[in-house]
Amino acid sequence: MPAPDHLQPMLQVMPEKPGVYQYYDQAGKLLYVGKAKSLKKRVSSYFTKDQHESGKTYVLVRKIHDIKYIVVDTELDALLLENNLIKKYQPPYNIRLKDDKTYPWICITNERFPRVFPTRKLIQDGSQYFGPYASVKVMHTVLELVRKVYKLRTCRLALTEANINANKFRVCLEYHIGNCKGPCEGLQQEAEYNGYMREIRDIIRGNISVVTRMLREEMNTHVVSMAFEKAQEVKEKLEALEKYQGKSTVVNSSISNVDVFTIASEEKAAYVNFFKVIDGAIVQGHTLEMKKRLDETDSELLELAIVELRERFQSNATEIVVPFEPELKMPGVEYTVPQRGDKKKLLELSERNVEYYRKDKERQDSLVDPERHTKRILQTMMKDLRLTEEPRHIECFDNSNFHGEYAVSAMTVFKDAKPSKKDYRHFNVKTVEGPDDFATMEEVIFRRYKRVQEENLEMPQLIVIDGGKGQLGAAMTSLEKLGLHGKVAVIGIAKRLEEIYYPNDPIPLYLDKKSETLRIIQQIRDEAHRFGITHHRNKRSKGTIKTELVEIKGISETTAAKLLTEFRSVKVIKEKSEEELAAVVGPAKAKLVAEYFAGK
Repeated sequence: MPAPDHLQPMLQVMPEKPGVYQYYDQAGKLLYVGKAKSLKKRVSSYFTKDQHESGKTYVLVRKIHDIKYIVVDTELDALLLENNLIKKYQPPYNIRLKDDKTYPWICITNERFPRVFPTRKLIQDGSQYFGPYASVKVMHTVLELVRKVYKLRTCRLALTEANINANKFRVCLEYHIGNCKGPCEGLQQEAEYNGYMREIRDIIRGNISVVTRMLREEMNTHVVSMAFEKAQEVKEKLEALEKYQGKSTVVNSSISNVDVFTIASEEKAAYVNFFKVIDGAIVQGHTLEMKKRLDETDSELLELAIVELRERFQSNATEIVVPFEPELKMPGVEYTVPQRGDKKKLLELSERNVEYYRKDKERQDSLVDPERHTKRILQTMMKDLRLTEEPRHIECFDNSNFHGEYAVSAMTVFKDAKPSKKDYRHFNVKTVEGPDDFATMEEVIFRRYKRVQEENLEMPQLIVIDGGKGQLGAAMTSLEKLGLHGKVAVIGIAKRLEEIYYPNDPIPLYLDKKSETLRIIQQIRDEAHRFGITHHRNKRSKGTIKTELVEIKGISETTAAKLLTEFRSVKVIKEKSEEELAAVVGPAKAKLVAEYFAGK
């Protein structure tokens, strides 16, 4: 079933990144939340199948009126985010989990000799929770690593100092098989155990290097003191840590109720991305587009968006993570501009999403309304190049010659920021002898615009000269003779640093190397160079025929062309016998050619 016309541009520009997509009906009701390894491929698949296996899927696709998505780092993150959104909004087309279980966390209990175990319930008793883990396998990999490296208790005994001193407990099987050091009978000191817990927290967060550095120091100490058995034990821990590759994607649940805002701004619009984070998980994502009316600053726009989005989504978060601190102060709310850590990662994720949204909006505009896209580019060029009108018609000139011979010039034309190849022109230089680029430019510009005047042709809004101040000055000399000085904008672009020169201004303009304006000027300049070189080569080839073959008395251009077609080059023709030449052009003309080259 093909997608509706208004969704086609969105499907074309959707990123091939992991993320979560959301389908909405015409009334704005959320129908379905799904995860994808590639958003573009997954979402497009709904509209490329002629038939769906499920009748409900067919009905769902028919109801889709709008699509929103959130880009994340990995497929596991997409799975996690999908779960959070489904639990929060319960869309009608999503699967319901009967036991209503959520993804697991790793818990470090708040007690003497803390326990480390997986759980699906977060109890506010002071315990620490790390996760959630979208993959149970990943979580168990972390737990297996912890249990392999550290000997921790697994029992639920209340190991208070009083209970241990009263000898209320006896060591269990875990102690006897070497998985526990027996803190229940006071066989392990609390300080040693708490040292283990500090290292375990670093491992769960992914700070493996901190732990390995400490273990190497401990191993070296044991070696120096000849405690080789203890050194071997530490070495085994190090080896286990080194085999554990990468950092599991986890979010500390201490980020309990935070709003994240980032902004991407351009000339006429700004885009603000909003994430709502609860218990370390993103439960809401939205990008707000704001049309600029005046020269509002990013700070002013961000303040307006924060107030609007917090009211719209009824947020009561007391902490707002932002890329810079706005001037707006709100009672009971603190701004955070993170430099590192989990909040910095959340900020970077929000920044990537707002950039995706902005770029997708730009691409959709170019597909839905090409004229609007063209208008934006031309307006940008007009501003960047300090023009008085949009450069809808641009003409560019470039010269080519070979040691002063076969001088030609090429003119390429862009209309509405695109090549208009039917308007390209070649010029064979008539009045200039020798390698004189300035005189060549002067002649070509004069001939071109004298004809424009005589035939009442369309004048361009911008003339681009390939070259620096010298070529630009030569072009202006001709325009002044024609009375066109000041009536059309003229610029020169120098190849070395891509600087832009203006008439009577010794200081060049340097455009941003990534700007659309410079890209278009480079493109029309490169087109002129390519177009001119092609014509120049053709002319040189014809010149070679004329000097080497056509000048032989009795040999016409047709005969020369036959010989070159057969033997490919004059050099080969020189080496051929008279009989071989006669097989192509006959004995009489073969004799003329053979005698000519024999005489040379």
